[in-house]
Amino acid sequence: QVQLVESGGGLVPAGGSLRLSCAASGRTFSSYTRGWFRQAPGKEREFVAAIALNIGSTYHADSVKGRFTISRDNAKNTVYLQMNSLKPEDTAVYYCATKTGQWGTVSAGNEYDYWGQGTQVTVAS
Repeated sequence: QVQLVESGGGLVPAGGSLRLSCAASGRTFSSYTRGWFRQAPGKEREFVAAIALNIGSTYHADSVKGRFTISRDNAKNTVYLQMNSLKPEDTAVYYCATKTGQWGTVSAGNEYDYWGQGTQVTVAS
């Protein structure tokens, strides 16, 4: 089992920044992949970014590339999502997830085995 707890969400004006954190506990192996997804009201869940915990390879969705950056601190079992130049369309509940299999299709939510409860990000226009 892997437990994930997100934090760092909140209300921010357009153009502002936030840093989300995802703290993991339980069976946290460096071979895992951790991802961030988001879901806005009335919309489907959307992939945001993923990171391979062992070598630090990353992959970001086109919609956030250049604005968001995923990183990790393995000593703290924590993954971060630095979000800059936020837009109202970034408003969503952001979820952290863990994929225990190989890197594979990291943008597919159904590839992930464990999910956090989510943290709300609201960007005011």
